[in-house]
Amino acid sequence: MTEVLRRGRASLAFAFLVQGVTFALLVTRIPAIQDRYGISDGLLPVFLAAVPVLAGVGSVGTEQLVKKVPPSVVLRWSQPVVLLALLGVGAGDALWHVAVALGAFGLAVGALDASMNMLGVSLQRAYGRSIMLGFHAAYSLGGIVGASLAWAGAHWDLSLFVSYVPVVGVLLPAALIGSRWYVDAEGAEAGATEAGAAETGGRGDGVVFKVLLPLCLVMTFAYIGDSTVSNWSAKYLEDVLGSSEEVSTVPYNVYMVMTLVGRGLGDLGVRRFGAVAVVRAGSVVAALGFAVVAVAPGAWVGIAGFTVLGLGLCVIVPQTFAAAGRLFPGASDAAVARLNIFNYVGFLIGSPLVGALGDTWNYRGAMVVPMVLVLLTLLYARSFAPGPDRYGDGHEWPRTADVGRGSNGL
Repeated sequence: MTEVLRRGRASLAFAFLVQGVTFALLVTRIPAIQDRYGISDGLLPVFLAAVPVLAGVGSVGTEQLVKKVPPSVVLRWSQPVVLLALLGVGAGDALWHVAVALGAFGLAVGALDASMNMLGVSLQRAYGRSIMLGFHAAYSLGGIVGASLAWAGAHWDLSLFVSYVPVVGVLLPAALIGSRWYVDAEGAEAGATEAGAAETGGRGDGVVFKVLLPLCLVMTFAYIGDSTVSNWSAKYLEDVLGSSEEVSTVPYNVYMVMTLVGRGLGDLGVRRFGAVAVVRAGSVVAALGFAVVAVAPGAWVGIAGFTVLGLGLCVIVPQTFAAAGRLFPGASDAAVARLNIFNYVGFLIGSPLVGALGDTWNYRGAMVVPMVLVLLTLLYARSFAPGPDRYGDGHEWPRTADVGRGSNGL
């Protein structure tokens, strides 16, 4: 059954990668979308806020939906909808066209994010060691690919539709094929060793919100920071630091490169030092990155700040999902779905907040707000400590329960 886990891990990583490509192609072309549909600077925050609101609705619906169907089914069909909605953003020519497309994108991405992380948490439990950062590293790799494609589109002055069609044409069928090997909690339990399967991922009730609240706050802070990069980095470089449209696509790209590096090494860091230490270090580094961005005298120093920011911020979100799964092993799907809502709360607060502060004050000052909030994560870092009855040595399960450390290469 270890082959089942290996295929499930690879197919889920590919789903994360596809979503990284899709989201990057949307957010790095926000200036182009704004120009295509004539969206004013005052109206742009409304559009940016509507997507996470609808995504939160999609996540709430997913918590109820997975009581009847497995998370793998939700992921299998929500990902094509997200891809088609991206294509719709590039295909329209009226304001209501992009409103409908972004609405569909938001609802579907909420279901997609929740179901992806549900599967990731259950697979990590089956493996008995930290692998969650690896899935998010695949997302970061997808973000790099998507941002690079967005740069090419801006460089060659391609329309949004022309930029999006080949990507959707390749990724949509590939995602459907890869979905054949998703592994739900029950399959992950069957593929784990007896010791590693002691706590199964459940869909039942039992999530105590007071216990989950610190992780919800951390998720909100992290996504306020992330949304600042994804929604405002391009505009910040163009309007504040005087870069070209082509160069304005670079910050998100380098941000994603560093999230790939940080997440690629992050699982090793968690195994060696524990989640608490990794989250604390990430918070401090992320705050330093925001400080550099806020005082940057030019585009390339600003890009350096976004680079540092990506290295620090990237470890927080995957560990927050993993911590929720450890806190509620019998109701991890419900815990992940509820925690995922605060992903969108962060976007909902972050995007309009930075935009409003930028318009009424200045964008440099606006960068200080996510810097302070990400530092608040330090107050809640102990919430990431595993219970003594979950990961035996305080970091992971005992090695005797570590599925796949042998010659099978898992």
